[in-house]
Amino acid sequence: MDQIDWSQRLICIKGFRGVGKTTFLLDYIRKYHPESNDVLYINLNNFYFTKRKISSFADEFAKRGGKILILDQIQKYPDWSEDLRKCVDEIPEIQIIFSSSPVLRITEGNPDLEGIAKIYHLEGLSFREYLNHLAGKNFRTYSFEEILSDHISIAQEIVAEVRPLAFFDEYLKNGYFPYYMDDPNFYTNRLLKNINLALEIDVPYINQIEFKYLSKLRKLLHLLASETPFTPNVSKLAGSIETSRATVMNYLKYLKNAKLINLLYTNGGGDDDQMKKPDKVYMHNTNLLHAIAPDNTDNLTMRQTFFYNQVGYKRKLSKSPIADFCVDGKYQFNVGGRKLLAEGDIYAASDVIEIGQGKKIPLWLFGFLY
Repeated sequence: MDQIDWSQRLICIKGFRGVGKTTFLLDYIRKYHPESNDVLYINLNNFYFTKRKISSFADEFAKRGGKILILDQIQKYPDWSEDLRKCVDEIPEIQIIFSSSPVLRITEGNPDLEGIAKIYHLEGLSFREYLNHLAGKNFRTYSFEEILSDHISIAQEIVAEVRPLAFFDEYLKNGYFPYYMDDPNFYTNRLLKNINLALEIDVPYINQIEFKYLSKLRKLLHLLASETPFTPNVSKLAGSIETSRATVMNYLKYLKNAKLINLLYTNGGGDDDQMKKPDKVYMHNTNLLHAIAPDNTDNLTMRQTFFYNQVGYKRKLSKSPIADFCVDGKYQFNVGGRKLLAEGDIYAASDVIEIGQGKKIPLWLFGFLY
C-alpha cells in the first residue's frame, strides 16, 4: 500500500484469486479515507452493472460529490477497457482504482489504456509477513543488497526474537495465501478451488480458449507441477496433452500470466524470450506444488521454487551458466541444503541454517525482501 502512487488517475491492482485484493482495497479506504463520503467501493459481481454502464454511474457519482471510485473484479464487466477510458477522458474529477485477474491484459496491446493505467501486482504473503502474523512480530523488509552484505547481523537480530525455521516448512505448504488464517484444515481444498477457477474461467475467458480444450490445460499444469523444476521438452509435452507445439508454448505463456508457473530464461525473460522455449519451468509458489503435485515436494524443488518466488517478485532472475540462478544479471546463486557451500563468486542460499557466513546465506532470509 505504501509503494503505490495514489495520485494516479487510473490504478490497477492485479493478483491471483484469494491473494487478498478485496481486503486490500477495503483496507485502503479504512487507512486513507476512514470518514470520507466521496469514496465508493463497488464489487462488479453486482447484477446492477448488467444494465448500467460504469461511465454513466461514475458521471452521476461525480455530480453527487464523489471523488474516488473503487471497482473490484473489473474482468466481470464486459466493456471495461472502453468504459474506463471514457471515465478518464470525460470525468476528470474522478479517480478510479480497480482490481483484476492477473491474466487480464490491461495495457498490453490495449490502445484504450496504454500509457494511462498504472499497474501494481499484489503478491501472496512473503515469509516475513507470514512470520510476523504468526509470531506477533513486526520485522521490517530488507533490500537484496542489504541481505547480501549484512545477512549475518540481520539473521542474528531475527533469531534473537524468534526461530524462523520453526515456521518455514509450514509456510512452504500453506502460508502464501492469507486465507490460511480462516480455516487451515481446508486450505488446500480452497487453493485447489481457486486454481481450477483460474483455469476454467480466467485463462479461457481472456485468451478465448474453447471449453473443450480446458482438460488439456489442466493436464499440462499437472505435468509441469509433477516434473518441476525441469527443462521442458515442448514436443513431448505436446504429445502428452495431444496438441501442437505452438499451442503448448501459448499455454505456458497463459499459465505464467495467470501466476501459476514461473519461466526461467537465459536472458531473463524479456519480450524477445517470450516466443522461445524457456530454459526451466517452476511453479509460481510452493503452496501450488503441495496442492497440485504433493509427490513432487522434495527439498530441492521446494527450495528453488521458494527462492524464485520470493526473489523474483522484486528482482530479475535468469538462467546462470555456472549456478542455479543469476539475479539482476550479476549475482550467481546456488540453492540447496545446509551442506551447500559458496564457491568463488557464487553465493549459496542454504536451507536449515539460522545464520550464514561469508557468501553462504540462510534461504529463509530471502523471504524478507517484501
